[in-house]
Amino acid sequence: MLDAALGLVEEEGAGALTLRAAARRAGVSQAAPYRHFASKQTLLAAVAEEGFRTMAQAMRAASAAEGKDPLARFRALGLAYVDFATTHPAHFRVMFGRAAADRSAYPSLQEAAGETFDLLVSAIVDCQRAGLVRPGDPAELALAAWSATHGLASLWVDGQLTGRAGGTLGELGKALAANTFLGLAPR
Repeated sequence: MLDAALGLVEEEGAGALTLRAAARRAGVSQAAPYRHFASKQTLLAAVAEEGFRTMAQAMRAASAAEGKDPLARFRALGLAYVDFATTHPAHFRVMFGRAAADRSAYPSLQEAAGETFDLLVSAIVDCQRAGLVRPGDPAELALAAWSATHGLASLWVDGQLTGRAGGTLGELGKALAANTFLGLAPR
């Protein structure tokens, strides 16, 4: 059902998703989805949760691959975020779209989203300990970094950077990470 929902979102947008349409696409009876999902919103929340868990796994792997260097780990998190968004655009749109905006109704979605953000907060704390990021509330600093990274990912996924910025997505991601870091650096 999650794959069917993602396919519909990718082809027609979240507004076109219904439990019946997802059931048809999955090749199950129209009543089958209701055994697992009370509503379209519940299905979208499950898709968003799956996305956050997959994104967090990719971010952890990218960060771990950088060893003990806190700055390299911080940058790797951002690049993994952008990479996830561009390779999983349907998930990304559901995760951050209006349909899944009220996460409070879905505790496991709220937890998955929180764990993903916490990776960035932890990276900020590690950089602060190493004297690479200025003192301050790590969650507030992480929000600034996330906002910039999310903006790049959203612009790329929505095709807004075509013809506007030189370089590949990887080059843009590295430039964004470097410029974001300048804003977080000690003064």
